[in-house]
Amino acid sequence: MQATAISNDRSEKYSELRGLALLESPKLTKGTAFTLEERHALGLEGLLPPSVETIDKQHQRVLQQLGQKPTDLERYIYLNQLVDTNETLFYNVIMSNPAYFLPILYDPTIAEACLKFSHIYRRPRGMYISIKDRGHVRERLANWPDKNVRVLCATSGGRILGLGDLGANGMGIPIGKLQLYTACAGVPPKGLLPIFVDFGTNNSGLLNDPLYIGLRQTRSPLTEVDGFVDEFVAAVQQEFKDCCIHFEDWRGTDAIHYLARYRDQVCCFNDDIQGTGSITVAGLENAMRITNQKLRDQRVLFFGAGSAGVGNAIMTVAAMKLEGLSDTEARERIWMFDINGLLETSRNDLSPEQLQFAHPHSPSHDLVEVVNSVRPTILIGISTVGKAFSKSVIEAMLKISERPVIFALSNPTENAECTAEEAYMWSDGRAIFAAGVQFPPVQYKGKTFLPGQANNFYIYPAIGFAVYATRARRITDEMFIEAAKSTADAVTDEQRALGLIFPPQSNVLETELRTAVRVATLIFDRNLAGVSRPSDVNAWLRAMVYKPVYNM
Repeated sequence: MQATAISNDRSEKYSELRGLALLESPKLTKGTAFTLEERHALGLEGLLPPSVETIDKQHQRVLQQLGQKPTDLERYIYLNQLVDTNETLFYNVIMSNPAYFLPILYDPTIAEACLKFSHIYRRPRGMYISIKDRGHVRERLANWPDKNVRVLCATSGGRILGLGDLGANGMGIPIGKLQLYTACAGVPPKGLLPIFVDFGTNNSGLLNDPLYIGLRQTRSPLTEVDGFVDEFVAAVQQEFKDCCIHFEDWRGTDAIHYLARYRDQVCCFNDDIQGTGSITVAGLENAMRITNQKLRDQRVLFFGAGSAGVGNAIMTVAAMKLEGLSDTEARERIWMFDINGLLETSRNDLSPEQLQFAHPHSPSHDLVEVVNSVRPTILIGISTVGKAFSKSVIEAMLKISERPVIFALSNPTENAECTAEEAYMWSDGRAIFAAGVQFPPVQYKGKTFLPGQANNFYIYPAIGFAVYATRARRITDEMFIEAAKSTADAVTDEQRALGLIFPPQSNVLETELRTAVRVATLIFDRNLAGVSRPSDVNAWLRAMVYKPVYNM
């Protein structure tokens, strides 16, 4: 007997494993769903209860057990134990109701999970490569049993969500991100690999935690790290042919530095820079459809000028240029504000990436004053400073625009620059609002507002699937703009009328498959694919979609 369908990733022959070894293989086990005939043939008799169940019955039991967990963190722990024991059942459950499970597996629960990762650690998932492995990185990667890794998600744990340096506790991020590749876009999980690249941590609390699982040293200087990351990137190319590197949650300066260093050399992207910028552009596309205006005519103020803020700004410039502005004209419409105030030309503390968005202006540390002076029609928070968008800030925006666009993108929830309720109430229901976390519907003056969640999970899984399918040689900003437009197109006029500017999470798989088809088509159009172009890209890609069902 053997698995016959790639749809559920069960590509190994059952005859290679028998008895307990088969039951304990998360990719191959069916648990109580093994038939009586299979139990006899595979040495499973006596190792299972006598009842033969369907995956639907197993699914029902999972939901019943989840319902008894008191918190989302407990549900997160339970689900990650499930994927370690029965991967097919895990995805069968998750993909049945993404709107319910995404907040448990990722934002906002992932923040608490990362803070406590060393304490809730059960078993290794993925790989841990440290700077002490210098000179032996390829040997370490060779220990991974599957040589057909197509996407790996690598973090250094330097800037986890809005929580800062979490060191090895940040491993929860690449694990969760790659689970969403499958749950949101149907990417087969067999070809996905989470990796933590350990340079140490400057978090003294972690260094003093007896249960901390990472290197107990402060972070290595960039001069040492650069050569090691070069070795890591080269080793990935040698060990895993056609593998895309997804950089995730590196420190701001490191994130910008390494994306610039490798983007023209290997297939890679940085989700915090390009993915965040892409989902922001998707939201802006729909905001402009609501106001019947053009993005090229807006003035945008970014509150936050780290790697994500700069990535957002760069992607917004690219979107404005597609509407006819020159590079200079687009940049003139982008302003930025960080911990040291407005980015303006007299400051001498700006990086080259920040300096391109610094304009002549008097120094200011007052956000309301800057709003009144710069007169933005769009205000985007990506600062991790909770409650930074006060009533005075929102009211100042309202004096400039009839329908001000307010995006409070920082997460977790307590770091959001304002809540949905605050944005709608302080703007008298006129703000076009989105956040990085999901806020509940808001009732105001007899109207229901549906705040959208500007979350990268609409973007990077679709990009990943397109790259997975096409074996793309490079990833470009144009692909992220195409993904943004496709995501925006998935929102209906009726949904926009309720204030919704991102697609419903309940239909995320179909939304992302359409996006993946558009990005894959672009990859073929730009001659970046490593495979021959099929006659029907849509049918070809959909045939690869992972389906969480048992096959024999």
